Amino acid sequence: MSFDVPDACTLPTVDRPLRLAEFDRLFAAVREVEVVAPTHARMRLVGRDGLAARVRDLAARETACCSFFDFTVSAAVSADDEVVVLDIEVPVAYADVLASLAQRARAVSAGSTP
Repeated sequence: MSFDVPDACTLPTVDRPLRLAEFDRLFAAVREVEVVAPTHARMRLVGRDGLAARVRDLAARETACCSFFDFTVSAAVSADDEVVVLDIEVPVAYADVLASLAQRARAVSAGSTP
């Protein structure tokens, strides 16, 4: 499954495959993807201690190069794992980018090879 990078992204082309691989590693922790609206997706992730920090770090770096993303990270600790809720919102013009990202998260979390 491919992911088309929008023209608005300022991440150097050579770094884009590495960033996509980072998202894929994160998406392996996704347990649920909810499309709240065409411009708003919510992902529930479960993983080891440090998951919330990883999500926040990647979200901050992604916002730096793709400023149209608005990430909100909420975290809690369960008995054995961290549970993170990641809300992603975009302007209407980038709804297709968000849909593609949500589809990729579902595929990766289901064990499909992108």
